[in-house]
Amino acid sequence: MQLWRFIERFWMTNDSMLLIAGLGNPGDRYRGTRHNIGFMVVDRVVERLGCDGAQARFSGLLHDCRIRDRRINVLKPQTFMNRSGNSVGQAMRWFKIDLDRLLVIYDDLDLPFGEVRLRRKGSPAGHNGLASVIERCGSQEVHRLRVGIGRPSRGDTVSYVLSRFSREEEADLCTVVDHAADAVLAWIDSDIDEAMGRFNGVNVLTPVK
Repeated sequence: MQLWRFIERFWMTNDSMLLIAGLGNPGDRYRGTRHNIGFMVVDRVVERLGCDGAQARFSGLLHDCRIRDRRINVLKPQTFMNRSGNSVGQAMRWFKIDLDRLLVIYDDLDLPFGEVRLRRKGSPAGHNGLASVIERCGSQEVHRLRVGIGRPSRGDTVSYVLSRFSREEEADLCTVVDHAADAVLAWIDSDIDEAMGRFNGVNVLTPVK
């Protein structure tokens, strides 16, 4: 084991480190698809935090971020969506991170485009990426940020999530990703209940009356 990795593992304590995992599928074929909005959000978080460049670790791409006295690891599993838990589980075991220090970000068909929702626990509700993470963690008490992509008016949902956003959605995608990144930063800076109160039920694309 390289010396720096030995020091990394035992010097950092659980209460000073966070792990943020954005879920998606690797490769150009899936870039920009609805199912990869988790990747888009963590890319924006990395940009906002000024993180180091990505390293290939834990069957994923890992960014090392530092904010004051806190270390934040941002992970993009490269295992394909259905096996996301393999990558997240490796990182959690290595860094010895407790469940309440993990945030998982993924697309959600049951939320309209423009809306995000934080939850501290619950079932995967049919999302195979989150189901894989829950299986590897051995608990449903996984903090998660659901990013709405809406349901198709007709057709197969599998084809829908693996397709690219419409031209109208593309025009608003930057705003939606920024909104989701704001929710992630709120989770970092405050407890999840406060972040939930600020972001849940708010659609960034709906004008405030």
